[in-house]
Amino acid sequence: MTDIDLARLLLESHRVLSSDLAAALEERGYLDLRPGHAAVFLNVDRRSGTRLTDLARRARMTKQGMMLVVDDLESRGYVRRVTDPEDARAKVVKLTAHGRRAAGEFRRIVQAIETRTRRALGERRFEAFREGLDEIVASEESGG
Repeated sequence: MTDIDLARLLLESHRVLSSDLAAALEERGYLDLRPGHAAVFLNVDRRSGTRLTDLARRARMTKQGMMLVVDDLESRGYVRRVTDPEDARAKVVKLTAHGRRAAGEFRRIVQAIETRTRRALGERRFEAFREGLDEIVASEESGG
């Protein structure tokens, strides 16, 4: 049996985790949401909202990519853009009541997936795996 390369394993793991997230959302009645929406739901300040540029930075996405996700969620009634109270020229992305409920579900689902993964790997292997992934991301961000 041939060893599968790291890139393929990472892509397949992403696919499995995304499928788990999508199935859990569907089970909870969120048929119009997809895993990519997590970029907003897991990064927006649930009380005061967040500027689009900050959402993009937190999610490690381009501003243009985040704008597409926010546009989609706004058209579905999960978020709205409002004037930033600190700068009338800027907009803040805020969750609607429906969006706050969905954000809570996203957080619970992600936590459950992480807990299941932690159990499957064991505490030490899980932490080592997480640290390794953090190092890969940090090296990319630092240009190395």
